[in-house]
Amino acid sequence: MIETLQALAEPNRFHIVELLREGPRPVGDMVHRLGLRQPQVSKHLRVLSDAGLVDVRVDAQRRIYALRPAPLKELEVWIATYRRIWEGNFQRLDSVLEGLKAKEKKRGRTSR
Repeated sequence: MIETLQALAEPNRFHIVELLREGPRPVGDMVHRLGLRQPQVSKHLRVLSDAGLVDVRVDAQRRIYALRPAPLKELEVWIATYRRIWEGNFQRLDSVLEGLKAKEKKRGRTSR
């Protein structure tokens, strides 16, 4: 998972993953969409491939890249552990807010 996070930490690689989220793409398309030179895009794709985030297939003269879901699923599972913490905090906050609302209502009735 650390490899996944390290690979995604670089903005251009993150943008490549975002492009591939829409579906498989040839390198040339990514070069055009990212405004980078082909060697730069290929270097980033190599890092993403080494991290296991993308697969490549050759189609005549083109290399078509696609996302591999497994590393992203692993990342999702890890983030879910933090989501449970956040949800617990939100539930406690909801309870506190409900208590404050109840006190305000009670105060409003007793001051009349």
